[in-house]
Amino acid sequence: MNKKITIALTMLAGVALASSSAEAVDIYGRTNVQAMNFAATRPWHSHYQYSNWGTPVAMIVPPTAHMQTNYSWGVSQNLSYPIHHQFNRNMPQPMGVPYGQFRPTPHWPSHTDQFGVHYIRGPW
Repeated sequence: MNKKITIALTMLAGVALASSSAEAVDIYGRTNVQAMNFAATRPWHSHYQYSNWGTPVAMIVPPTAHMQTNYSWGVSQNLSYPIHHQFNRNMPQPMGVPYGQFRPTPHWPSHTDQFGVHYIRGPW
């Protein structure tokens, strides 16, 4: 019995000493810098408006979400690509999107981009 307890304690001590410590991720890592550069030069929305609001709508997703999938009907054009844009709390003033420059959702949409709802990562 003593031998089993000694072996168990030795194994527990070995696991505790061998485990690595957790470290915070650098927010200015290569992937995040690429996302910031992409977001700084491209709009967060497509050419379509969300029908209920009349403008594109941002759907806030967790900051750990990195990929999104858009689906298409008919000829398959299903796409998976990174979520580059990130919501920023330090916006100096409320900004809206001007009315009239976006297309309404078609009666028979063929792609999820045509619904006017777009993923934006939440703040850290």
